[in-house]
Amino acid sequence: MFIDTHLHISDTEGVNPDLYIQHALDADVKLLIASFCEKKDLLLSTKFVEKYDCLYAAVGYHPEVANTIVDKDYKILEKFITKNKKIIAIGEIGLDYYWDKDHKEKQRLVFRKQLELAEKLNLPVIIHSRDAIGETYDILSQYHVRGVIHCFSGSLEMAKKFIDLGFLLGIGGVVTFKNSKLYQVVSEVPLTSIVLETDSPYLTPEPNRGKINESSNIPLIAEKVAIITKKTPEEVAKITTKNALNLFDLPMKM
Repeated sequence: MFIDTHLHISDTEGVNPDLYIQHALDADVKLLIASFCEKKDLLLSTKFVEKYDCLYAAVGYHPEVANTIVDKDYKILEKFITKNKKIIAIGEIGLDYYWDKDHKEKQRLVFRKQLELAEKLNLPVIIHSRDAIGETYDILSQYHVRGVIHCFSGSLEMAKKFIDLGFLLGIGGVVTFKNSKLYQVVSEVPLTSIVLETDSPYLTPEPNRGKINESSNIPLIAEKVAIITKKTPEEVAKITTKNALNLFDLPMKM
């Protein structure tokens, strides 16, 4: 059994959600955590988690939309979380200095406000960090939160620092890419510090690159992690699934 700990789903992306979910279940991906990270997505999160038993949600304000966030939006976010038990994390949140170099201070403010909410509600966070990994670490180290470093792409040194903070590393399709150096991290950190994710519809793993990514591709990622760590795919499935169940306090027993 697998869990996809990070995906994006809607009914406007050229993907049929019913088929998407069925493909995942057929591939033994039994639980899915979808990230809804813009203001307009909050209602969508409720719609999807109510429709699909296997689907849970993380909600939050992505750093790319940080400059649109006003004070009342934090209260709206808290209200959505507290009213729906299938919203199990705050994310994806963080810093992105690749796409937006002009609003760094506002990104930091929005990031901190959501970390404060995570502390208040005792929820894990899903962290987005691009071209800002050192600063992301510095800010996280000031809060008592746990979670996932989504689509981890940093050095082994940074991986160990995040793990020491109590975070898990989100490993997705990038680990299968021929030019990826992510294997250097995956081979050196314990499997107990890893969860699997697709970031669907993005970052499709080999050999399916060029196609829309789906949660059903999680076994391909697990196979690559198994090769790197010299484990069996079954061991990778068991350990990473247990990691996700524990972190997100999910009800399914292995």
